Formats: sequence, C-alpha cells, structure tokens
Amino acid sequence: MNMAAARSVLVTGGNRGIGLATAKAFLENGDKVAVTYRSETELPDGVLGVRADVTDSESIDAAFKEVEAAHGPVEVLVANAGIANDKLLLRMSEEDFTSVLDTNLTGAFRVVKRASKGMMKMRRGRVVLVSSVSAIYGAAGQINYSASKAGMVGMARSLTRELGSRGITANVIMPGVVKTDMFNEVSDEMQAHYLAGIPAGRFAEPEEIARVIRWLSSDEAAYISGAVIPVDGGGSMGH
Repeated sequence: MNMAAARSVLVTGGNRGIGLATAKAFLENGDKVAVTYRSETELPDGVLGVRADVTDSESIDAAFKEVEAAHGPVEVLVANAGIANDKLLLRMSEEDFTSVLDTNLTGAFRVVKRASKGMMKMRRGRVVLVSSVSAIYGAAGQINYSASKAGMVGMARSLTRELGSRGITANVIMPGVVKTDMFNEVSDEMQAHYLAGIPAGRFAEPEEIARVIRWLSSDEAAYISGAVIPVDGGGSMGH
C-alpha cells in the first residue's frame, strides 16, 4: 500500500453490492474513497458517503464538490448506480423504460461528464462503467435494463476516442450473476436456470467483480480503453 499515491476515487451507488465491494477494494489499495448513495446507509470506516441522485445534475455537482473538497479531483470514477424494473415488453410502459434509462445510462453520462472536467485538467483518469451480461446476452423482461447497459459500450468507446490522448481510459465491465441483495430476491428455479449456463458452475462474489474494476483502474491497465471485460464465469462467451 502506497499512501503517497492515493487517488481520489468515486463509486456511484457504492453503499451495497458490487459498489460497496468496489469501494472496499480501493480502500484496501490505499486510495481516498467516496461513494454516492440515495438512502441512509452504514459505510465502512474511511469511506466518505455523499448523498446524490444520478438522475439530477445539480445533485451530482454538489456531490462532486463535496468529494473534491475532501479528497481532491476525482481521478477514478466507477459508474455503478443502477436500477432494474423487469417487465415483459407488452406490459412495460414508456415510463418503465425511460426511468431505467435515465438512472442507468443517462445517470452514467451525468457523472462521467462532471468527472471528465477534472480528469482533463489533470491529464489522467480512469472511468469504469458497470454494465451487465444482459447487455449482450439479453433477458426476457429486461428490454429497458439490457438497453441501458448496452448503451454503456458506445459511451465508453466514444469517450475513449474523445479523451484517450489525455491519459484517460474508459472501459466497461460486464458482470454475470453476482451474489448480492438484489439476487437474493430471484427464485430458486431461476437461480438454477442461470447456474446451468455458467461454465464455472457457480455465481460470482461481489469482491470478484470489484478486483477487476480495481485492476482496470490501475497503472497496469493504462493501455486498455474502450474495452468490454466480461466477469461472468464464461457465461456469455461467443456473444
């Protein structure tokens, strides 16, 4: 651990699941870590929690100002905040669709835009967008969610073309099925169905996703940008 090299890291939706595991991974690395959250939550010692709503640009700006004052300009941004609202197409209202897009995809745009200002001045930065294998594999009932997560690929690749010469990378991580609170609500029948399609024969732990995010944000991954990295036990290969 090299405290002299501690970076300012911000993880959106960092109060549970993959986001919380990611915050802890960066904390273990000696970085200065902040997370955004929407509802009251317990956070590990050393993690700065800032209340923010990714659907509200003013809320995001206020959160960034708080983080910048405490830790300096954000050098590593993990856009992880997301929601799901699964319904079959013919039962999905337009609002069901646009609300998921507004949080997952436009929300990522809002935080990336705000973070990029500081990164361009520093001429360095790491952006990691947390997508899902649903983006490329698809899932019944997830037309809104899959579309929002697929959009992150185009965002990261365009961002790479715009900012790549400034020492800024932008990559997409695609987790498979991860054991989080959200997954605990899935029926045993559906869990068995998912498991049958995973060559690794098990579901992921949040920490396994977090470690790949941390590595993508490291100096070792400085020449990787615009990439889509599946972390899914082999479940999506070939798609």
